[in-house]
Order: sequence, then C-alpha cells, then structure tokens
Amino acid sequence: QVQLVESGGDLVQPGGSLTLSCAASGFIFSDYGLSWYRQPPGKERELVAGISSAGRRTNYADSVKGRFTISRDNYKNVMYLQMNSLKPEDTAMYYCKTIIWVDDYWGQGTQVTVSS
Repeated sequence: QVQLVESGGDLVQPGGSLTLSCAASGFIFSDYGLSWYRQPPGKERELVAGISSAGRRTNYADSVKGRFTISRDNYKNVMYLQMNSLKPEDTAMYYCKTIIWVDDYWGQGTQVTVSS
C-alpha cells in the first residue's frame, strides 16, 4: 500500500529556515517523480516544487525560486524540502504527492506557520 508521511512542519519566524521530509513506502521509490504542494488557509492547493525519479530534474513555483530546494534520497526513500528565508505568505499545510500510473497519492500534510 502506497504511503507518504510528511514531517518537519513547525512555527518559525520570518526569515527563518525549515526542512520538511516525506517518507515513502509501498512502491518502488526510485521509479517515480515526486512533488511538494501547499495549501494556504482559505486558498487552493498549489504546486511548490517537483523532482524527477533520479533527482536530476527539478522545478519550482516562481514564488519559492531561490529560497526553497527540493531533493530526495533514493536509498532512504525520503524526499525533502529545504525552505530558507521564509515569509508569512509561506504559511500553509504542505503535502507531498506522487503519481503512480493514473492514480494520485498524497500524504496527510504537515503545517508550516511563519509568524513573529
């Protein structure tokens, strides 16, 4: 059974840093691309960053380019999101996602709150 479990969310001050993790199980991790999404309060879910199966290709939303870094460890079956220079507008529930064949799989989310 495919399972994605996010962790690392916290309350952090503006300008601070945080690293999110997404632990995966139930599928061949190194065969699939992965993504981070976020859903701010009262808004729709949006793509933050994506990474290819081998980790060679990445893409980012314009709003996080230069501040966030997506990465993965195909030996540990974990994906990461390093977030620097955090802003209040980064406050959201963060989710990891993968697509296997035609099915979307999501984690339960981890809350990031950026506030002084």
